[in-house]
Amino acid sequence: MLTFLGFLMILIFMVLIMNKKMTPLTALVIVPVTVALFAGFGPELGEMMKNGVKEIALTGVMLIFAILYFSLMIDTGLFEPLVDIILKAVGDNPIKTTIGTAVLTALVSLDGDGSSTYLIVVAAMLPLYKRQGMNPLILTCIIMLAGQIMNILPWGGPTARVMSSLKLGHTEIFVPMIPIMAIGILWVIFVAYILGRREKIRIAKHGKFTNYNSNDIIGEVDLKLRRPKLILINLALTITLLVVMILDIVPLGIAFMIAFCIASIINYPKLKDQQKIISKHAGNALSVAGMIFGAGIFTGILNGSGIMQAMGNSMIEIVPKSWGGYMNIVTAAFSIPLTFFLSNDAYYFGILPIIVATGHQLGISPEILGRASLIGQGSHLLSPLVPSTYLLVSLAGVEFSDHLKYTLKWALGSSLVMLLAALILGVI
Repeated sequence: MLTFLGFLMILIFMVLIMNKKMTPLTALVIVPVTVALFAGFGPELGEMMKNGVKEIALTGVMLIFAILYFSLMIDTGLFEPLVDIILKAVGDNPIKTTIGTAVLTALVSLDGDGSSTYLIVVAAMLPLYKRQGMNPLILTCIIMLAGQIMNILPWGGPTARVMSSLKLGHTEIFVPMIPIMAIGILWVIFVAYILGRREKIRIAKHGKFTNYNSNDIIGEVDLKLRRPKLILINLALTITLLVVMILDIVPLGIAFMIAFCIASIINYPKLKDQQKIISKHAGNALSVAGMIFGAGIFTGILNGSGIMQAMGNSMIEIVPKSWGGYMNIVTAAFSIPLTFFLSNDAYYFGILPIIVATGHQLGISPEILGRASLIGQGSHLLSPLVPSTYLLVSLAGVEFSDHLKYTLKWALGSSLVMLLAALILGVI
């Protein structure tokens, strides 16, 4: 019953947002609350939602001030030199632009933080897409494809969870995955080439894309807010912020909060200018934060009611016993839907130990199953349960449903390419 309710909840959510009957924020709150009340969880509902919001609270705070900080830096013109350099390198060529997006995302993703990757890459590349008249869905697609592969880095999250859950080191889990990640990135570059070529042909036939959202991170350019004389100071502040983030000196949300306040005072000493900056970008920051907290309620109900655990267990139980000798392949294949419908914590701490225990009886080592469980990361970030996904689409000014439709087939392709590579190279 719990499994049925879980899949029903996610199905209703997906149908509503993909048919644009509700906003993601409304669906994230209304759908799980309605299903939970129907299932008789009314008395515990408040506590579940409170715990879910608590889990996501620091992430929400971080994203609010990260958006405000990077939006302020865009207003000052910090990224203009970088945009000009990239534009000179790629010219007016969509193919070079899409490939450059993939390479830049892979490099920036080395810090292991998806949110900062989205902020930096969108801030750098969206102006190029606008100048060339390219569809921003291509930008979000390529960023997500590359980010999903790089998410396997030990400090990215999933691999650390596998190592912690199975009590194994990075040499057993991560190191053998490096060639798989390399092949995955090559696949993303290939996809970027295809999308760039298609867009080049489309622009030649039908003209430039112009239907951009004025509420994206770039928004309307206000030359009065430019601060070209302060570019070195702003660059030093941004580099300091990134160093603090990488070294984890203070919580990321606090770091962005302090950095935004310092940047506001340096660039806009007058109070009315500071208020103008906040007012200009408050809508974008609030919309993202709202969806983040909505995702907290969604996952809080899934976890608190036991629905998420039941979904995972039920999916494992449907595997025929005769497939036991292929548990490595089954684990890799099932990691694609499991990491899409479940949170990383639920999958790697709740489901993976059950898989490993079964594999032990069949003589399959834990490290093989641990590596196999990472294959699904090629599609994981598309899940509506991943808060940072809402940040990406909001920054680029695209609808979550449109992004999901556009990116899904390529993301599934990433997982399949990684699965085949892992089998051929003997990694799993």
